[in-house]
Amino acid sequence: MPTMNMIQALNSALDVMLTEDPDTLIFGEDVGYFGGVFRVTEGLQKKHGLTRCFDAPISEGGIVATAIGMGAYGLRPVVEIQFADYILPAYDQLVSEAARLRYRSNGEFFAPITVRAPYGGGIFGGQTHSQSPEAIFAHITGLKTVIPSNPYDAKGLLIAAIEDDDPVIFLEPKRIYNGPFDGRHDQSLRVWAGEPRAEVPAGRYTVPLGQAALVREGLDVTVIAYGTMVHVAEAGIAESGVDAELIDLRSIVPLDIETIVASVRKTGRCVILHEASRFGGFGGELSALIQERCFYHLKSPIERVAGWDTPYPHAFEWDYFPGPKRLAAALIRTLEA
Repeated sequence: MPTMNMIQALNSALDVMLTEDPDTLIFGEDVGYFGGVFRVTEGLQKKHGLTRCFDAPISEGGIVATAIGMGAYGLRPVVEIQFADYILPAYDQLVSEAARLRYRSNGEFFAPITVRAPYGGGIFGGQTHSQSPEAIFAHITGLKTVIPSNPYDAKGLLIAAIEDDDPVIFLEPKRIYNGPFDGRHDQSLRVWAGEPRAEVPAGRYTVPLGQAALVREGLDVTVIAYGTMVHVAEAGIAESGVDAELIDLRSIVPLDIETIVASVRKTGRCVILHEASRFGGFGGELSALIQERCFYHLKSPIERVAGWDTPYPHAFEWDYFPGPKRLAAALIRTLEA
């Protein structure tokens, strides 16, 4: 089985869909001839032609609006927003049009569009290239939000997203495009080669949306993470010495609440880890859901480890980034509470 990094896995998913489905097409800023700023669409225009993979003007609102119209008339467009930080000009189109189209037309029209966007920090991108906006999409009924943590899931989830009849926001953690990153920035870079989760079938397969993955079994506390934070969680658990169970959500909408509840009822404790700012972050919703369903099983308060409530700082990247030490401290606190 081929070994791929996340860029190659996503490229393979797009290639599969362009080959198998004539209604699938790709467009966005620099995705055609250039192959995208992170090279996710490299070679696709040359292989599939100018009408299947092409460049768009620098207008995020226009890109998404065009995709919605295409979707309403039967196509399955996949559009790239070059950085998730720049998706806000398209937010009104996503909220007021894409998310509502099926409802307002009583099922006559829908928007089977996929919006790809690299997101998150860890690359010294500063405040305008490092944000994690997943919570603002999770709040909107009608949108699905997917965040892979490894190449195998990235390919399977992207194919599932393209085939889905609802609009999907597909956030790609750019810090792990080329290798897993556990938050230890002062150590040597790792690559995906040799990692079991980098073994990616060459052909078509899907990973269902709304199905979390149990990464690690444990008895003492449940850790919930997604994207880059799955790797940080693995490192933090090892550093703490706590027998923690680790769940990779893979998608936050739809949310696999059943897997979460089963784990928390078993362990009696929970730590939620995400890179986005803490206040108003998706961790707050997770905490409320767990409190509602697991109140009588909880042995200590639910902990949240997240980014600080500031713009993402360039000079203090690693003070902001929730690393394994912060998670390890939270795990120990839950046992001592």
